[in-house]
Amino acid sequence: MNNHSVLKSYIATDEIVKAPAKRTAILDAALKLFVERTYDGTAMPLVADAAGVGAGTIYRYFENKEALVNAVYRRCQADLAHRLIDSAPQGAPARELFRHWWWGLCNFAREEPEASCFLEMHHHELYLEPESFAERDRIRQVAGQLILGAQASGEVRHAPPDILGFLVTGAYVGILKAVGERGEVLTDETIALAEECVWKMLEA
Repeated sequence: MNNHSVLKSYIATDEIVKAPAKRTAILDAALKLFVERTYDGTAMPLVADAAGVGAGTIYRYFENKEALVNAVYRRCQADLAHRLIDSAPQGAPARELFRHWWWGLCNFAREEPEASCFLEMHHHELYLEPESFAERDRIRQVAGQLILGAQASGEVRHAPPDILGFLVTGAYVGILKAVGERGEVLTDETIALAEECVWKMLEA
């Protein structure tokens, strides 16, 4: 193999190694900009600049802005699902499962504030693809099944599962907003107090 071929092989291998890192950098930059500027206010060149890649490079990974925002959304939802579903204690009582989900939500907000904020932004439906809806609905479906099981065992009050789920979500979002408006951080004490209050709302 001549020197030119060796150089070409090295460049190709280097690009393969860098590809995942570049894609991650683009997703990270896009998430930050979508939160700061909204989806409509974020142009692809801005994402490329923030990610430190060329304006043309970004299109090697994402066909357009819709494909990019869907990738960001699915990554955020997958992270949240892992925290809530994949690591949940199997066969635990409803109270323990609720604690796991509640702290999972709150720790997600503390550890991934941009992702948490992005998921709570409105009008995702304008650009979400079916695959993205499926990632979101997975969490809702599992939550609904857990509520139905807890109702069957007499641990949770009888009401439509989606209504109870939205009450929990509303309490979670409201606490985040209240803490943010006061310029405070979400502490373990606040999470624990809110957990007890929200559980009392659900308890049979």
